[in-house]
Amino acid sequence: MQASLGMPESTRLPVPDAARAPEAPRAVRADDQRRYQRVRVALLGRFMLSDRREYPCQTMDMSPGGVRVVCAVAGTVGERVVLYLEQIGRIEGVIVRHATGGFAAALSVSARKREKIASQLTWLANRELLGLPEGRSHERITPKAPAVVLRLESGREVAARIIDFSMSGAAIACTARPAIGSAVVVGRTPGRLVRFFEGGFGVQFLLPIDPDRFHDGMTL
Repeated sequence: MQASLGMPESTRLPVPDAARAPEAPRAVRADDQRRYQRVRVALLGRFMLSDRREYPCQTMDMSPGGVRVVCAVAGTVGERVVLYLEQIGRIEGVIVRHATGGFAAALSVSARKREKIASQLTWLANRELLGLPEGRSHERITPKAPAVVLRLESGREVAARIIDFSMSGAAIACTARPAIGSAVVVGRTPGRLVRFFEGGFGVQFLLPIDPDRFHDGMTL
């Protein structure tokens, strides 16, 4: 049976019709937030605090009303935060407490956005529960210009080809065989080699790609 992330009945709204003005984002009340089902999910991303500086992060768990992330800079309780998460996109919220190695934030989103997040989290939960593949056909794209220069940890530069890439990493075809865990730069995007496969290897980016820049014509 598939997992389900139902929204609280008191907050369920019909799909707005074209004539209805979009609902302004609002913070989820604390009593409502506790009623949302949380999903343990590890999504790479980054966040921006009120000083407009950006920091990398990774989610620990998430619901349509809140998210908990691990990061090096935790911000302050009550501070507004903008997060960019792979597969979720851009969301806003307020830091409500510090957690081990990071913080928890209550999301300030419209009812329609909450429904969308609920659907995305349901899919992620079912994928994990049923052992489904990662759905890379949706998450990864093939670049229009796949040729790239790969700079190895030694400083040596070699020609390579990008097989496909996501906001968090890339599959690279290359004659060089760097060591697992070694630092590499794909074009201008720094990362780390995380696995080998037949014909190439996988690189995880140190910082995820901005969702607004993520398309098949972008240059890494």
